[in-house]
Amino acid sequence: MPDMTNTPDRARTRFPGISSRAYEHPADRSALVALRSLTGFDVVLRRLSGLFNERAIRLTFLASSVRASENQFHNLYDMVRDAAYILDMPEVPEVYVEQNPAANAYAIGADHPFIVVTTGLLDLHDDEELRFVIGHEVGHILSGHSVYQTMMMILTRLGSRLAWLPLGNIGIAAILMGLREWHRKSELSCDRAGLLTGQDPAAVKRALMKMAGGTRLADMNTDAFLQQAREYDEAGDVRDGMLKFLNLLGQSHPFAVVRLAEIDRWASDGEYARILAGEYPRRADDANAKVTDEVKNAARSYKDSWERSADPFIGKVKDVADAAAGAAGGLFDKLSRRGGDTASQN
Repeated sequence: MPDMTNTPDRARTRFPGISSRAYEHPADRSALVALRSLTGFDVVLRRLSGLFNERAIRLTFLASSVRASENQFHNLYDMVRDAAYILDMPEVPEVYVEQNPAANAYAIGADHPFIVVTTGLLDLHDDEELRFVIGHEVGHILSGHSVYQTMMMILTRLGSRLAWLPLGNIGIAAILMGLREWHRKSELSCDRAGLLTGQDPAAVKRALMKMAGGTRLADMNTDAFLQQAREYDEAGDVRDGMLKFLNLLGQSHPFAVVRLAEIDRWASDGEYARILAGEYPRRADDANAKVTDEVKNAARSYKDSWERSADPFIGKVKDVADAAAGAAGGLFDKLSRRGGDTASQN
């Protein structure tokens, strides 16, 4: 195991024992808590991971990319160590640099996840912006997001094999639609993890603007970019709202203006400050997290986002969605009471 005695390069708050629930978006957190509570899910995950040859892929990167270390990409190597230290990770993930002009970074694997960053990403960001991206990927690892990313990969392959069946691909497509929504919320979660590791909100905003508009920061403005987010939210009539919804369905990540608006809100609404002050859930208490509570939190989060939104399409569907969320909450209440009654009889 890599040495964990290092300390960050400047004074940053460390979060001993922090649970990923501290930064996860409620919709992401509810799904993860549900999966973690399923008896035998770890066995299923290992079998799914067996279809995704983690060892072979790591060997491929070991052979074709550059592994960061004290002797190669030392600055990047220190950033990963810092992020693992700040989030109190039990193991420092390996990081590989891949020759690719497209700016990208991702985490791979379940047993021993590792991070891959492209040369395009290194060229795009300064150190503080890159620290946010590395923290984002370490957040994916701490949350265990590779679980459903593996599921998405398998289901996508399965969908292509079932395409010849009249209805086979429809069911897979519906499941994938839900998984993509989960994935998009996980990206918002890990933007928060990136902020917690770098603790520089301005760098986070610069990084997201660069992902949209490139390196010419002198020609960009954070306030103007946030205004774009408001315009995107308010744009047009119901037809435009439907088009925005359809445009989003195939996306693995939320759009850049949405990510900037979300992290700006999270950084200023008090939750980020509370975590910095040491008020956050601990990993040791993860087993006590209740699925019903997290589902309610997710429903409340969606409702709050609908209340904030000026999108006319959201306004049209809001009443229906509220009714559905209320019905779901009532169902979970009944199931919880029934489970409690059963337990009391045993």
